[in-house]
Amino acid sequence: MLTVRLPQEMERKIDKEARYRRSTKTEVVKEALDLYFSRKEQQFSPFELGEDLFGRYGSGRKDNSTRYKERLKEKIAGKTGR
Repeated sequence: MLTVRLPQEMERKIDKEARYRRSTKTEVVKEALDLYFSRKEQQFSPFELGEDLFGRYGSGRKDNSTRYKERLKEKIAGKTGR
């Protein structure tokens, strides 16, 4: 058993939906909660959503994190002719 206080507008919407369906407010709320939890379970974390893309478009160089300044200097020197 659960008791929930709802805003009047929400309670009116639930009541209207129950009358439309010729059902009870309890059934409307149960269905809404079932839908909420099923959608919640289907949500993925940002990592899970991008997992198949990580490393897919990489340069293949394993030392990018340690030599990035050196490479940047080389690129700048190449553009400026220095």
